[in-house]
Amino acid sequence: MAMLQSVLLHHDSERTHEMNATTTARGGRLRLAIVAVMLALAGLLAAAVTVGPARAADARGFSWAGKAKPVIVLEHGAWADASSWDGVIRILTRDGFTVYAPPNPLRGLTSDSAYLHDFLTENAALAGKPIVLVGHSYGGAVITDAAVGDPEVKALVYVDAFIPAKGESISSLLARPQGATSCIGGNPADVFDPVPFPGAPKGDVDLYLQPDKFAGCFASGLSAAEAAVLAATQRPLAAAAATEVSGTPAWKTIPSWAVIGTADKVIPPALLTFMAHRAGARITDVDAGHLSLISDPGAVASVILEAASATS
Repeated sequence: MAMLQSVLLHHDSERTHEMNATTTARGGRLRLAIVAVMLALAGLLAAAVTVGPARAADARGFSWAGKAKPVIVLEHGAWADASSWDGVIRILTRDGFTVYAPPNPLRGLTSDSAYLHDFLTENAALAGKPIVLVGHSYGGAVITDAAVGDPEVKALVYVDAFIPAKGESISSLLARPQGATSCIGGNPADVFDPVPFPGAPKGDVDLYLQPDKFAGCFASGLSAAEAAVLAATQRPLAAAAATEVSGTPAWKTIPSWAVIGTADKVIPPALLTFMAHRAGARITDVDAGHLSLISDPGAVASVILEAASATS
């Protein structure tokens, strides 16, 4: 009996050992499986981390691949202020760009261009950084002169904008055959409300767009409510600014892009197209009025990004 008990105990011990070994083996395989799953998940997470920023940087099909993004400087036009760029700014900053939208004094082409030129060249925050300079409407004439002599400006973008050649003014451009149908042409008394301002040169006045002209002409394509707010907050253009002539244009040496609103009533599309072709600009047509930067900020931002990608 003692021998039988010894044999049974030995047998039970072997079974217990085998079971423990099996359990250990299974536990080992389970741990290996868990580790494998964790590694696989880690690989997926690593891939996601790698892909995520690449997609963010390549939001519209361009990868910066570690290159510094240019600074975007936006110049508004007449009867507007920097807030007209709000939609565009939101898109560009979301894509990681540094954006500035300095005020345009709207006092005269010479002084307005000098003001912007100093902002570009004397601003320590911009020193040594490539710049994409963007102008809307009258702001296009301003950037044409302001960028001259600044080697950091790598691209010009004109948004429903004047693109003058040397010796041309806003008035002379609108007097061209392509500009004959401008809604701000004709009798000035039917378009503008003139208001004197302190320190004005003799005969100069501030010009405000009359409310009906603002809504049906300048802000065509926007809702009546939005046009009313813009009309109430408009900043006037000094009359002299329309007749001051441009100097040597920056687009002679700096690559240019142009956004053309095909329903623009202020600067007729035929005139916008003529000026853009003459400047050798890459043209993008958008179904919008004169304020495409407000009605279609995504299209405008896409063109700015295209210009920015060309600076790398």
